[in-house]
Amino acid sequence: MPILGADMTAGTLVAWRKQPGDRVARGDIIAEVETEKGLIDVEVFVSGVLERILVEPGATVPTGTALAVIREDAPVVAPVPAATAPVAAAVVSAPARGERVRVSPLARKLAATLGVDPTTLRGTGAGGAVTREDVERAAARGREPVAVAGPPPAARPRMDVARMRATIAAAMARSKREIPHYYVGHTIDLHRALGWLADENTRRPVPERLLAGVLLLRAVALALREVPELNAVWRADRVEPRAAVHVGVAISLRGGGLVAPALHDADRRPLDELMRAFRDLVQRARSGGLRSSELSDATITVTSLGEQGVESVLGIVYPPQVAIVGFGRIAERPWVVDGAVVPRPVVTATLSADHRVSDGHRGGLFLAAVERLLQAPERL
Repeated sequence: MPILGADMTAGTLVAWRKQPGDRVARGDIIAEVETEKGLIDVEVFVSGVLERILVEPGATVPTGTALAVIREDAPVVAPVPAATAPVAAAVVSAPARGERVRVSPLARKLAATLGVDPTTLRGTGAGGAVTREDVERAAARGREPVAVAGPPPAARPRMDVARMRATIAAAMARSKREIPHYYVGHTIDLHRALGWLADENTRRPVPERLLAGVLLLRAVALALREVPELNAVWRADRVEPRAAVHVGVAISLRGGGLVAPALHDADRRPLDELMRAFRDLVQRARSGGLRSSELSDATITVTSLGEQGVESVLGIVYPPQVAIVGFGRIAERPWVVDGAVVPRPVVTATLSADHRVSDGHRGGLFLAAVERLLQAPERL
């Protein structure tokens, strides 16, 4: 059971996506887990064959509990007979009468596009899950698919906002209790960055245009190369630097609550790729389908309340991270350029950081690096 937040102690296994005997590859989705952040897809981090399933759907177990056994780099083997593996038998059987039909995020999105009701399909995936192929076949037939007998299955579990808020409260209280915060801020002239962005977007089709926010994310990721101590986590009373830059993006959810999944390797991805990844991350955060690694890998968080009219935000460090960067709204303000006062679009950037790991001097250098990078947007 993965740890998907600072105060997550347990999770509920909802469904298995793979069966005993199936080959799995690193990055495959193997199971669905329900947490305070909603329904999360659990990835595997090795390649091999799924030998045994250890936890049944519906069971709530502590983080760190083994969910299954995977034999690495093994040949495909037949599933263990049901007589000797009752858990496996429960997983691979078709959904019982009245049981919720599981639908993969990709199949759900495709079904909405093709006008197919996925809850009426008999899934052919692991544990009776509805797959993309099931949806495509139903659409191709041009008629209503065979309905599952019995009453309509339950809908995808809705996020428990109250439970999520309680979890966030616990994490933030722990942060303010245990982390000696310091705060630095700086106002950055975005005249060059926004001018370059406007010119760049005139050459792009609408779906491929860049948002100003992706420039800020990219600048933060690159600035961490210059002040690497901010790209770290604090565990067991010591700092653990991270080589990879995984920027967590704070995303508000439509029903309430907040998640901060990671944009992996944000310092190594070009703007186009980072923009696509950002759009995809926001869509999946709000519709379901976040991966476990996206909720556990972030090495720093970026938050922005600019859309709400806020001009600056002083964030609270999210454990075990050691820093959070905040951006306010982009506003036009009087600015002195070469001795003259001119109107310029500016944004206030703030850094909240753990004083056990860095200090205000290093924090100031980090914000200076963010500003310098934004003055040469064509290099981002």
